[in-house]
Amino acid sequence: MRRTVLVAVLAAVLTACGVGRPPADATGEQIYRLLCANCHGVDLEGRIGPALGPDTLTANQPDEFIVITVRHGRGRMPSFSSSLSDEQIARLVGYIREAQA
Repeated sequence: MRRTVLVAVLAAVLTACGVGRPPADATGEQIYRLLCANCHGVDLEGRIGPALGPDTLTANQPDEFIVITVRHGRGRMPSFSSSLSDEQIARLVGYIREAQA
């Protein structure tokens, strides 16, 4: 019973956080809206996941911190290494940095 509940909760979190595979040529904003906005908010304001906008801890981290977090996951955040290429992750980081400005 506990295992069933845990699996259901995990599935709900992963679904809420936009598990999927964007097109190879998707822009950073498109990737963010598909995979990140459900958890981090449309305007990076935070929801299930932390805020990513200006004046946040993430805004003060180097790009590599975001790259590693997206690639390998962190805490409750899943890894997107099987969903995003290095180029897509770079476009996503670029969009986040642009939105933080």
